[in-house]
Amino acid sequence: MSAAGATVVRAVTRTRGRFRVALGVGVALIAAWTVVAIFWPGLAPFDPEAQDPLSRFLAPGGAHLLGTDQFGRDVFSRMLAGARPVLQVAPFATVLGVLLGTAVGLAAGTLGGIVDEIVMRVLDAVAIFPAVIATVLFVALAGRSVTVMVLVIAGAFTPIVARSVRAATLVEREKAYVEAARLRGGSTIREILPNIGPTVLVEATSRFGDAIFAAATLSFLGLGQPPGSPDWGASVSDNRLWLTNAPWTVLAPALAIASLVIGIALTADALRGRREQR
Repeated sequence: MSAAGATVVRAVTRTRGRFRVALGVGVALIAAWTVVAIFWPGLAPFDPEAQDPLSRFLAPGGAHLLGTDQFGRDVFSRMLAGARPVLQVAPFATVLGVLLGTAVGLAAGTLGGIVDEIVMRVLDAVAIFPAVIATVLFVALAGRSVTVMVLVIAGAFTPIVARSVRAATLVEREKAYVEAARLRGGSTIREILPNIGPTVLVEATSRFGDAIFAAATLSFLGLGQPPGSPDWGASVSDNRLWLTNAPWTVLAPALAIASLVIGIALTADALRGRREQR
């Protein structure tokens, strides 16, 4: 092997190694928070709702690992409990948005013509409609609930996923195997779908991180979980007035959001990088 060839091989090996490390760290963070969301009642040292006026704004340390808030509630216990509301919304919203977006994008890219034109114009109209206004309307009509949050977030993701899947479908439908399926009267959608799987997977992981932020943002704005909930977004909103006096009450849920989103971002980047190398 030439020196140039060896250099290329080493560079590819190092890149693949970085992808493996990123994927491992990302999956570990996601798995850790998933375990917390499921088993937090056995992990939390205190009842996250229990108030103790005599223990208000205790600094981190001692029995209260991350301190207490304005009601004397244990911040660490509330951070653990807050994982469940977020992970009740984000996965379902991601799955629903990706399924809808994949179906729409695949149909538009495969059928083409007037169908593609109509679908894309509808997607444009949906994409420019402000998500916050849509959420307010949904909350006014259906009340504040997990279901409403899932529907709103999924609706916002559908045009994004549909555009990505449509682009991948347009590339695949020009290939020889699709033409062969068309000539023998087979389903072109059935032929294309497995080959756009990597695109769908990358979209799903990317949208999962966005869903975490969206769920936290809606709770922060009072459009998601009710005030006082240990949900991370609601906790940041409830304690933002005490940021200078008791920063741990805001930093704990904010860092929890950041760590989960970083885990998802690392996973998505690793999957995207591995796909591009193939």
